[in-house]
Amino acid sequence: MEPEDGGAVCPACGRRDEWARLQPLFLVTGASGAGKTAVFGPLARLLAGRCAVFDVDWLLDAAGALSGADSVRDLPWPGFDQAWLAVAHGVAQAGMATVLLGPLTVDRLERNPGRKWVGPIFSLLLDCPDDVRRRRIEERPPWRTREVAEQTAFAAWLRNQVSTRVDTSAGSPEEAARAVADWVRGLVV
Repeated sequence: MEPEDGGAVCPACGRRDEWARLQPLFLVTGASGAGKTAVFGPLARLLAGRCAVFDVDWLLDAAGALSGADSVRDLPWPGFDQAWLAVAHGVAQAGMATVLLGPLTVDRLERNPGRKWVGPIFSLLLDCPDDVRRRRIEERPPWRTREVAEQTAFAAWLRNQVSTRVDTSAGSPEEAARAVADWVRGLVV
């Protein structure tokens, strides 16, 4: 099936399904320690009824079980991304946009075959100074990874990719969530 004028058309037989709405997809990205988990709850409450808000980590265990991957590093990331694009497309059928919190990037999703099932993709970077990131990562429970150098490098790369940013070091998670919600509301028609 291919999206066409709010529906989906089979290119082989011409069959048309009338319901294939496309809605915007909002990526709230950031390296580990940026505050994605901390803003999730307040952001979901602020956007309730307007957008579906998800933490992409929720599907990590299921993706591992489906793929047989032994670790997060071994996951088939294009399939993981495509699953989230399918979720966003499903949410769009209810007339709502989707907000995904996770280390996703627009360029990664643009290359995915599932990309055609979502509307425009917008990206916002949650960020903090590297010393704050380091402290946050080191304060995590023992079962969480401690890849400080890798995450600091990823944060630097993201800063060069994503121009819209919210600094999570200056205020509370609720204040950061309000800034993200204002950004989303400003783009949802």
